[in-house]
Amino acid sequence: MYYSRIIGSGSSLPERRLTNFDLEKMVDTSDAWIMERTGISSRHIVTDESSADLASEAAKEAIVNADIDPKLIDLIIVATCTPERLLPNTGCLVQNALGIRGCPAFDLNAACSGFIYALSVADQYISRGLYKHILTVGTDTLSKIVNWEDRTTCVLFGDGAGAIVLRADHTPGILGTHLYSDAANRDVLYATKTHADTSPIIKMRGRELFKVAVNTLEKLAIDTLDKHGFKHDDLDWLVPHQANLRIIKAAAKRLKLPLDRVIQTVQKHGNTSAASLPLALHDGIQSGKVKQNELVMLEVFGAGLTWGSALLRY
Repeated sequence: MYYSRIIGSGSSLPERRLTNFDLEKMVDTSDAWIMERTGISSRHIVTDESSADLASEAAKEAIVNADIDPKLIDLIIVATCTPERLLPNTGCLVQNALGIRGCPAFDLNAACSGFIYALSVADQYISRGLYKHILTVGTDTLSKIVNWEDRTTCVLFGDGAGAIVLRADHTPGILGTHLYSDAANRDVLYATKTHADTSPIIKMRGRELFKVAVNTLEKLAIDTLDKHGFKHDDLDWLVPHQANLRIIKAAAKRLKLPLDRVIQTVQKHGNTSAASLPLALHDGIQSGKVKQNELVMLEVFGAGLTWGSALLRY
């Protein structure tokens, strides 16, 4: 039996950093208002970069940290809801940037939950022995589809990419992934084109989304541990979706986890959608917090509505 083990991670953030004080000059808001409701103090915003550009840089770092030849990558999966092009897919653009030829490459879109969905797909391929090294990337540039005059949404989002390299191994790595969706609440958070010549603009019913997210993530965390026979005391690290610090704190409280065992990057990154989880995981690894063989849970909630979790031994 093969397990998927993480052997390398990487990240990429645009150079431009947009603080709450910068936003005060753009829209009717304040640093105090944003911090109280979200915990976000700054976010990175693209200038000329695309989701593919960020994904490629994160992928390169992940491969370097994995200490493997890029040509060993035999599958590329990119999670994004803001692709650079409709055709070809972002995975192919990343493949070209890496100088890899021949391996399959594709995108999937589950909004903020995209990386967990991609991770789950990659894990199935590895567990069946079909591929040995899979590059999995989450990348989004939501600043391109945000209404910068809407203070309820523009303060939340940032751009970025995170990547991991998975290797087939006989030692347990990913213990399981759990995916869910329910389109009954599809209009709580969405982006759609209202005219053929306009870009999609994010629409959100914030209060409603907050309540659903908190309740769903709390139940998801408990259910995930139960399904694998673990208790909250067994968990070394929680890596939650970085959307709102209040949601993160609520999830930690339900799991009876102190906040110093929860990876938090939302303060400096904002909500980076599909990039949120791999960026946070990479931050935990690079900072030396997440150590080998520790039990880690990833959980996320996004538009769709979609949500999911992964439990793994790092």
